[in-house]
Amino acid sequence: QVQLVESGGGTVQAGDSLRLTCAASGRTFSLYDMGWFRQAPGKEREFVAKITWRTRTDYADSVKGRFTISRDNAKNTVYLQMNSLKPEDTAVYYCASEIGTGPSRRAADFGSWGQGTQVTVSS
Repeated sequence: QVQLVESGGGTVQAGDSLRLTCAASGRTFSLYDMGWFRQAPGKEREFVAKITWRTRTDYADSVKGRFTISRDNAKNTVYLQMNSLKPEDTAVYYCASEIGTGPSRRAADFGSWGQGTQVTVSS
């Protein structure tokens, strides 16, 4: 397992941008699939975006075209660039990692999680 620490959350207005960062420990970061999930109050944790160890990306329909996931294996870091933010993007955002998730978007298939970072988008 790896240890994950998210940063970059904050309070912004609708239409603004934020970049979330997830720093991972461990020497085998490049072998991990990395995902971003979010959880709004009273709602279940939901898939946002994913980048595999081969740098294939996948996005939830609700963020496609607005969010971009990327990774820097030299820095053991994954990013989530969020543009054109909407109030419905308000949530705690979590970084997650696992080896060999395939096409899965299920939170249960990711074994390591960060503590989360709050993103609040005001209208």
